[in-house]
Amino acid sequence: MSTDPILASLLCDTATLSDGDVSVGGVSLRDLAATYGTPLFVYDEATLRSRCREAASAFDDGVAFASKSFLCGAMARLAFEEGLCIDVATGGELDIVLRSGVPASRVIMHGNNKSHDELERALQVGVHRIVIDNFDEIDRLRSLARPDQPLNCLVRVTPGVEAHTHEFIRTGQEDTKFGFSVATGDARRAISALRAVPSVTVHGVHAHIGSQIFAIDGYSETMQILGDFTRDDDFDELCIGGGLGVAYVAGESAPSISQWGDAIRVAARKVGLGENVRLLAEPGRAIVAQAGLTLYRVGAVKPVTQRTYMAVDGGMSDNPRPVLYGSGYEAFDVERPLAQRPQAVRLVGKHCESGDVLIDEAWLPQRTGVGSVICTPVTGAYGYSMASNYNRVPRPAVVFVADGAAREVLRRETYDDLARLET
Repeated sequence: MSTDPILASLLCDTATLSDGDVSVGGVSLRDLAATYGTPLFVYDEATLRSRCREAASAFDDGVAFASKSFLCGAMARLAFEEGLCIDVATGGELDIVLRSGVPASRVIMHGNNKSHDELERALQVGVHRIVIDNFDEIDRLRSLARPDQPLNCLVRVTPGVEAHTHEFIRTGQEDTKFGFSVATGDARRAISALRAVPSVTVHGVHAHIGSQIFAIDGYSETMQILGDFTRDDDFDELCIGGGLGVAYVAGESAPSISQWGDAIRVAARKVGLGENVRLLAEPGRAIVAQAGLTLYRVGAVKPVTQRTYMAVDGGMSDNPRPVLYGSGYEAFDVERPLAQRPQAVRLVGKHCESGDVLIDEAWLPQRTGVGSVICTPVTGAYGYSMASNYNRVPRPAVVFVADGAAREVLRRETYDDLARLET
C-alpha cells in the first residue's frame, strides 16, 4: 500500500478528483452518500458499457457477461444492449435475467448441479446454450429431451491447467467439482453420450481455469489442449471461459479484454482452429470490477497498542472477498482524494466477527475520522452479488451514474424486507 494519494488508474473511466470531492459519471460522491446513505454501491455506466463493447469486439458473437460477478435487471439489460449474451448459473439468475427483458435466446445456462426444474425451464424458454457439467445432468436431459425442443449445448471440460490464483477460485485442474476431465476420457465419453440424445446438438467445449488471472499464458495453454482435443469433432464453438484479473491495488496490472482476446485468437490459429470456429469467452470481473466502488461512513476510531482500528458502517456482509480470499483493496477519503495518506488503520466493518476486516492496512489522510466518507474502489465484482444479511444487516442500495445523473437500480433493504419470510 502507498501513502501517496489514490491512483486515478484504479477508478472508473469518468472519475475526476478535486479538492473536497470526487465525481463519477458527472455526479458527486459526497452528494450520493448524502442522498442514498451508506454503505452504497456506485457504478459508472460509461465504464460498464465500454467494457461490454470491448468484449463484444474482442470475441465472436455469443461472448457472454458472467452475471455471477454482479447481477440485477439493469445490469443484464445493459450487457444485452451492448451485444453480449448473459451467462447464468442457477434458476434464480435465469429468472431475473428473463424478468429484465433479455430474451432467452441470449442466455447461457451454467451450473455444476442443475436441478430437473432448472433444466426444464431452460429448455422451455429456449436458452441459447446449456453448458453440460456431469453425467447425471446428461441423464436428466435424456428424460427431458423432446423433438420440438432442440437443445444446443457445450460440454464443460477440465483441461488440467492450474491457474496461478487462490485455491478457491482455481477451476481448471483435475481436482475440481466442475466439468469432465480430458485426461481421464470422461470428456470424450460425455460428448458421445450427448450426441446420442435426440434433438441435442453439441456445438463445442467450454473450459474455465480460474479467476483473477493476470498471466495470459494459462489461457494459451488451455487453447492448445482444447484445440488438440477437438481437432476431429467439427465443432463450431470453443469457449475459454472467464477469469481475467483486474488491478485492485497500487502496483498491480492486468491485461485488457482486448489483449486477452488477441492472445486467444493467436493461440487458436497456432493450434490450427479455422475461422469458422467461434471463439468465445465469459468475462465478468473484467467488465464490472473497476466500474464499481463502495462508499462507507466511519463510525468509530479505536487506537490500541498494536494499531488503530477504523470501523465503517458496512463490512463482510457487503464485501466478503477479503475474508474469503484475503483480497486486497485501497481506500481513500472522498473529501480528500488528492491528499497524502499517512494514517495507517485497519479498516473493519460493524459485524460481530474479529475477521470482519475490509483492509488489513489501509492508508488514509491524517484528518480522516468519525463521520468521514470512505471509498473503496474496484468493488464492482463479487460485492453485492455475494452480499449477505449477516447480523441482520440490510444490503446496500446500488446506483448507476451517467451524464450527470444517478438512478437507483437496487434500493436499500429495510428491516421489513429482512422480516418478510417470517411465518
